[in-house]
Amino acid sequence: MGEAVVFPLSNDFHQPNNLGAENIVNDHDGSWFEEVIDDDLKWSFALNSVLDKGISEYQDIVLLDTKRFGKALVIDGKMQSAESDEFIYHECLIHPPLLCHPTPKTVFIMGGGEGSAAREALKHESIEKVIMCDIDQAVVAFCREHLTANKEAFINKKLELIINDAKIELEERKEKFDIIVGDLADPVEGGPCYQLYTKSFYQEIVKPKLNPDGIFVTQMWSCTRVMCLLLLMNGDGLWLKNETHVYTEDNARFIHGQGVGKKCSH
Repeated sequence: MGEAVVFPLSNDFHQPNNLGAENIVNDHDGSWFEEVIDDDLKWSFALNSVLDKGISEYQDIVLLDTKRFGKALVIDGKMQSAESDEFIYHECLIHPPLLCHPTPKTVFIMGGGEGSAAREALKHESIEKVIMCDIDQAVVAFCREHLTANKEAFINKKLELIINDAKIELEERKEKFDIIVGDLADPVEGGPCYQLYTKSFYQEIVKPKLNPDGIFVTQMWSCTRVMCLLLLMNGDGLWLKNETHVYTEDNARFIHGQGVGKKCSH
């Protein structure tokens, strides 16, 4: 298993001169960050400055100071969250499963390196332990240094921070959890999170690690779409409505629509 750690920025984190250059556009109105969403859609954010940037072992990392949304975390050219509205995503991800559970005490967060998911989970008085497991030490250290809204969460005694592959960590741990959260990047093939969106992972690793009445929740798109798929996986059956889709290793793709999972009566 991974170990709980406290660390500065690691030696794996370095600062190239041209990081993010393809996303930064300069015109007569100043500097803008641009991100392509689809073939016919992209969005732009006016910038005050680029606060910091670097490359870890796994990902490109940029912290922007945007005019409208404050500090914004960008990983691999994709905006992950922004200071002024990240609470929308993280509240929707964390509070529904914790409120659905009768007495949630233990939470395991896969990913969540910026600390916001842990921050929201720690607001619940019944919580005794939150484990946050992120594979990228440099991202966690980067966020601890720059994202002031989560400083209290990172020093909370109930939080255990693990630097490890969440799949390996969850598989090797002996204890079970009331809530398991997937606060992960989108499943880009070849990326660090791809195997955490597969049917075999859910069935063979996640489900056995849930306590009775345990709940698994994961984001299924980007934070701007706020599409969280709630899976109650403590029963023999799983019922999904609308156009929800469980990823398989051979067919990992995005599906429009969202739904809620619940135990089947048959």
